[in-house]
Amino acid sequence: MDEIRLRKRLADLPLGGIRFLQKTASTNDDALAWATEDANDLSLVVADEQTAGRGRLGRRWITPPGTALALSLILHPTPIEGEHFALLSGLGALALTRLLKDHGLAASVKWPNDILIAGRKVAGILVEAVWLGDKVESVVVGIGVNVLPESIPPDKEAQFPATSVHSEGLMIDRIDLLHDLLMSIASLRPLIGSEAFIKEWENALAFKNEPVKVWTESANESLLADASRTGILRGLDPDGSLILDTPMGVQKINYGEIRLRPVK
Repeated sequence: MDEIRLRKRLADLPLGGIRFLQKTASTNDDALAWATEDANDLSLVVADEQTAGRGRLGRRWITPPGTALALSLILHPTPIEGEHFALLSGLGALALTRLLKDHGLAASVKWPNDILIAGRKVAGILVEAVWLGDKVESVVVGIGVNVLPESIPPDKEAQFPATSVHSEGLMIDRIDLLHDLLMSIASLRPLIGSEAFIKEWENALAFKNEPVKVWTESANESLLADASRTGILRGLDPDGSLILDTPMGVQKINYGEIRLRPVK
C-alpha cells in the first residue's frame, strides 16, 4: 500500500490524524496506545500487514501483506454516543454493510460484529474502549476486511466460512475501499442513538426471521452448549440487543461474548 497515495486519497476526510504502518502486530493495540496519548477524534491507524490482529476472545485475525484492509479508528464519544456506547459496535458493521450494498453486494450483519456476503464472512469488527474511571474516554473501532482472495484464511483456521470482496465480484482498490468506508462511517455516526440507526441495522441483520442458535462464548469450548438458546431472530431492541423468540418466550440477548449460528 502506497502511503503517499493513501494520504492524498483521504485528504478530503475530516480525520484527526493518520498513522500508516507497512507492518504491525495489531492496529487496535497501536490505536489504543495512541488514544491514551494525544490522539484526536477520528484518528486513523492503518497497516498493510498485520501479524497479531485479534477478534473476540483473542482469536487471531491475520492480514497478509497487500491483500486486505486492517484499520482502527479512534473516536472520542460525544455525550449522546456515551449514553449509547453499546451502539458503537454496530457503527463499523453497518457502515461497511451499507457501502457493500451500494456496490451491489448483498451484505448483511451477523450480529453483533461480523459482515457476511452470500453467507460467508468478509469482515470483522472489534470495538475496544479506553476508560477514565466510569467514563469512556476513547473508543477504538477495529475493522478487518478480506479484499483479495489471498486474504481468505484457510478453512481449518476459519471459525466461519469466509470470502473476500474481490471473490464476490467487487474489484475495488483497497485505498478506495478505505476512503468509502470512512465516508460511510462519517455519514452514519450522527444517527447513533436514533430510531433510524437501529432500523437500518435491524434491516441489515443476517438470518432475520430465521431459526438461530445463540450461546455465550467461553474460552472453554466444552461450556458452550450449556449456555445455548435456540429461537427465531426477530430483530433488535432500541439499545442494540438481539431479540430472540424462543419456546420459553421472547428473550433479549445483551452484548458480550456471544456466538450466533443459523440452525440448519
